[in-house]
Amino acid sequence: MQHSSALTTALHHRSIRKFKDQAIPDELFNQLIEAGKMASTSSFLQSVSIIRVTDLHKRQQIREICGSAGGKGQMYVQESPEFLVFCVDTHRHQQLVPEAQTDWTEILLIGAVDVGIMAQNILLSAESEGLGGVYIGSLRNDIAQVTDILALPTGVIPLVGLCLGYPDQEPLQRPRLPTSLILSENAYQVATQTDLAIYNEQVKAYYLERNGKVFNWTEQVRNTLAKPVRPDILAFLHKQGFAKR
Repeated sequence: MQHSSALTTALHHRSIRKFKDQAIPDELFNQLIEAGKMASTSSFLQSVSIIRVTDLHKRQQIREICGSAGGKGQMYVQESPEFLVFCVDTHRHQQLVPEAQTDWTEILLIGAVDVGIMAQNILLSAESEGLGGVYIGSLRNDIAQVTDILALPTGVIPLVGLCLGYPDQEPLQRPRLPTSLILSENAYQVATQTDLAIYNEQVKAYYLERNGKVFNWTEQVRNTLAKPVRPDILAFLHKQGFAKR
């Protein structure tokens, strides 16, 4: 079995979307969950629940939600050996302390940060053991339906999914922003247009090599942000008891 240091593993991360037909051993899976549980958590609130989706019909339903209009969805949601859904969870807090004020926006931020840290703990640990994975934010295409599929109560919202398994592909590593554009000292440093243009060319070269597509980071940002972004989310959050004030 492959073992890598945390630093080596992090530096070699790639999203894996094709998996071998090989189950993750129970002992290893349980260790990954334990690694996730050991993640840092704000105010020791532990505001995360994980749903392990093994029901193939539920997987298919979620896969269809994750697809673009008219598409079949992201097949790896249905076919990966493991599919986990990470949820912000304040339901337990309400059980313990009925007067808990969990509808503040800050509580949602705390939960979202906790989810991100725990999910990354699990994926990094998995990758260090020779597994691969990909996060699935597109389950929020219909967050209300995912909530119904997984029978989530008030105070719980599905934030992101994670496919896990043994890789059956060797994808290119997607180039990240250079350190000079993300690391400032003492005060925020505005990116120069020259630096952004250089990075655009790096991303363009990556997509040309990957699939022959002419595409850069500017187009990625425009495709994602130059239109309404899941405008139904706020009403759903209010319905589940979040971000009311």
